Amino acid sequence: MIGALAGDIIGSVHEWHPVKTKTFDLFSSGCTFTDDSVLTVALADTILTGTPYEDNLRRFYRAYPDRGYGGMFHRWARCDGAPAYNSFGNGAAMRISPAGYAYGDLETVLRRAREFTEVTHNHPEGVKGAQATAAAIFLARTGSTKEQIRVFIEERFGYDLRRHVDEIRPAYRFDESCQGTVPQAIRAFIDATDFEDAVRTAVSLGGDADTLACITGGIAQAFWGVPEPIQARVYEMLDERLGGITRTFMATYRS
Repeated sequence: MIGALAGDIIGSVHEWHPVKTKTFDLFSSGCTFTDDSVLTVALADTILTGTPYEDNLRRFYRAYPDRGYGGMFHRWARCDGAPAYNSFGNGAAMRISPAGYAYGDLETVLRRAREFTEVTHNHPEGVKGAQATAAAIFLARTGSTKEQIRVFIEERFGYDLRRHVDEIRPAYRFDESCQGTVPQAIRAFIDATDFEDAVRTAVSLGGDADTLACITGGIAQAFWGVPEPIQARVYEMLDERLGGITRTFMATYRS
């Protein structure tokens, strides 16, 4: 899951200042972890401890209240017992990477991804975005090729992954939906040559950069691993709580 956190942190400075190039400082002075990382770690903690994810989402939100959450999530997290709000936002996919690492078969990954997602994002497109992301991670970590991953995602979820990122990039703009983020993030992984290139490629699309790179980074870690210098920088930027949970999850699931 540290690949997802790395993508979030690297992309954080480009969310509102998009770039259309892969040439940029990987960790600039303004980089920080956002809600993407906080809620990803919340899920990792749920998987490790058994704490209900709905409870953990609110608990971690209250511990890190100013990390860029969406408006509907803000309202949900502040109200104990609030129901899911039928969202298809890309928050469903940005936080799901631990599910792709923690379970030993694809159907369990898909079932758990649905369960974790539906506490807030119970729109079919929200569930689909989370499941597609988790499935891509599971397939990448269990030996599937990029082409096998592409075919599975297209056939199972109906996303069109045929266009190269160089075709997507010119007209692509900020999009907070799963259907406008997840296919592009997966394609960024497919067109990359290694972990760093994958994150740079996702950011270079010029959209919701931290979330694009978070999703791509989670998949890219499963396929290539994360270089130690990048991991070290990520741990430097996380606080003790987030870093500690991440290290425990990584050690437990060898991710």
